[in-house]
Amino acid sequence: MGAEAPGGGPALRELVREAETSLLECKVCFERFGHRQQRRPRNLPCGHVVCLACVAALAHPRTLALECPFCRRACRGCDTSDCLPVLHLLELLGSALRPSPAAHRAVPCGPGALTCHHSFGGWGTLVNPTGLALCPKTGRVVVVHDGRRRVKIFDSGGGCAHQFGEKGDAAQDIKYPLDVTVTSDCHVIVTDAGDRSIKAFDFFGQIKLVIGGQFCLPWGVETTPQNGVLVTDAEAGSLHLLEVDFPEGVLRRTEKLQAHLCNPRGVAVSWLTGAVAVLEHPLALGTEACSTRVKVFSSGMQLIGQVDTFGLSLFFPSKITASAVTFDHQGNVIVADNSGPSILCLGKPEEFPVVRPMVTHGLFHPVALTFTKENSLLVLDTASHSVKVYKVDWG
Repeated sequence: MGAEAPGGGPALRELVREAETSLLECKVCFERFGHRQQRRPRNLPCGHVVCLACVAALAHPRTLALECPFCRRACRGCDTSDCLPVLHLLELLGSALRPSPAAHRAVPCGPGALTCHHSFGGWGTLVNPTGLALCPKTGRVVVVHDGRRRVKIFDSGGGCAHQFGEKGDAAQDIKYPLDVTVTSDCHVIVTDAGDRSIKAFDFFGQIKLVIGGQFCLPWGVETTPQNGVLVTDAEAGSLHLLEVDFPEGVLRRTEKLQAHLCNPRGVAVSWLTGAVAVLEHPLALGTEACSTRVKVFSSGMQLIGQVDTFGLSLFFPSKITASAVTFDHQGNVIVADNSGPSILCLGKPEEFPVVRPMVTHGLFHPVALTFTKENSLLVLDTASHSVKVYKVDWG
């Protein structure tokens, strides 16, 4: 009998080889998909997947028109989007034959643990969702995604109430949404990486304000208890506070709260203490290693706690890669972990880090999370294109 590689035997090796041939290879150029630009897998509107290099090669240089090479359906190159399931499969299979200690995945869920009560969305209703927010007045859930209308609003039961934010090139259109928040007076704020702007809509989808030309790459966005708007700039490495008169559609003031951050993305604010948490990605994009760091600032923007992937590894048996951050109603810092995948409580900033698993199964690629007034946890899982609702199970 042949020797088995750590973490997988011959059957696993055969499964990986079959997946690489059948799923992870562009059937036009027969090159393996990858995270780098030219080989990123792209969804065509018909559902077939080809690499970005083939999209560029097939599209007309001026009109961008192309035909799907498999079903011959006409489309435009700009109507394609990243195929996140294939990208996630690349990540999973990349470590399939390496040792992968994941003790926290097997942590038993005792009384008081969070369990998934229901989910909504799903492929077609949501396409590659990236951001999640809760309307403080109505309790409705707002999600930004890669659909024809980029902002989708769900009622408390998970039904689609309405949607807006056309995909397009006009100033009021949304090109590539990264995050979303809802202010206390029900205005929807979206960070748009496509034209590097921040766009404010009323709750019915009427554009109120476009803030462009001030940011290199606006990414995370969050509302403060004073109805200000916090925005991270991933390329500039900064955190900004915007004061906006939303009914009038006027930007009153912009203040840079932090500079010299390392690729900041997610941002959250505690409505209990006013503390601000920022999620950094210190390593440059394109490197194989992935590290994240959570920094927490007081309401006066003094650093009061931080922890990174390496620091968490000293307290936990497996790697933790944070993909989203929020606060619970007690002021604890909560992160989504893509390596688990799981949801973890890091405790209050002054007691960092106290790692307690909250959700250890049922997730695939969590990218955003928030708590409702009823203390339910909403998790946006981009791999399943859905919002999952977790509640305390006292068993």
